Amino acid sequence: MNEITPIETPEGRPARVRKPDWIRVKAPTSKGFNETRKLMRDLNLNTVCEEAACPNIGECWTKKHATVMILGDVCTRACAFCNVKTGMPRKVDTSEPQHVADAAAAMGLEHIVITSVDRDDLADGGASQFVKVIEALRRTTPSTTIEILTPDFRNKHEAAVEAIVAARPDVYNHNLETVPRLYPTIRPGARYYASLRLLEMVKRLDPSIFTKSGIMLGLGEERLEVHQVMDDMRSADVDFLTMGQYLQPTPRHAKVIDFVTPKAFDAYAAIARAKGFLQVASSPLTRSSYHAGEDFAEMRAAREAKLAKQAAR
Repeated sequence: MNEITPIETPEGRPARVRKPDWIRVKAPTSKGFNETRKLMRDLNLNTVCEEAACPNIGECWTKKHATVMILGDVCTRACAFCNVKTGMPRKVDTSEPQHVADAAAAMGLEHIVITSVDRDDLADGGASQFVKVIEALRRTTPSTTIEILTPDFRNKHEAAVEAIVAARPDVYNHNLETVPRLYPTIRPGARYYASLRLLEMVKRLDPSIFTKSGIMLGLGEERLEVHQVMDDMRSADVDFLTMGQYLQPTPRHAKVIDFVTPKAFDAYAAIARAKGFLQVASSPLTRSSYHAGEDFAEMRAAREAKLAKQAAR
């Protein structure tokens, strides 16, 4: 852990927290970054890279990697860690699935990540839009592997998950976000064990689909609580674990309790690998879709090696 160092501010203004050197990133200025931003604007697409103020946006957009956020840019929930706008979303854009596929084709993507805001206002939570996006990608760029990062589809997740699994994405990601003890304050609209059941259901419906989940560190969780989350994920047969440092997007969001050191992230990764995850990404700047394409290739190779080893016995 690393001690929080506040920055002095004029009286009456909230103190800012000084980030350690390992968290700081350069402002994006490259040609590739600007080209990616223009393409997203031209196709009227939202990205979680912008909406969630991801620290890796400069690196990823320079490489023409972007995580597309479907179903608008307004969320029906107000999680304490998330910078996405909250309110009543607009009508679902029927042209969005093809626009996503067109973006994947224009960027020449080998791997794409699709996420969404929570849409508790929709009868299926937005599951049908995920299905339509997957279908459009299969038609337009059939060689592109597809990773989805879905919400929990509160009170409707069984039918929603069944529909999405039937569309056969390559990776199904749903983040637990934090340890169960912190759910009431950090993720009050969700339920920890409901999210675990969602991940377990994906694997039960189609064992060939890779499952993935992640948590943020630095919110006040204890080491043994993190270990228990790992065990819970493995009990749901989750293949891929991501762990990254929580960063407070605005003063009204949950505060950073501590900055977890790179060495501590490495120690968590070693424990996670020992627990049997096929793939682990653990560093202060790790996010759900950071290096997703490379990680997917490594995870697929790890599964093939594991199966070959089992066959040889």
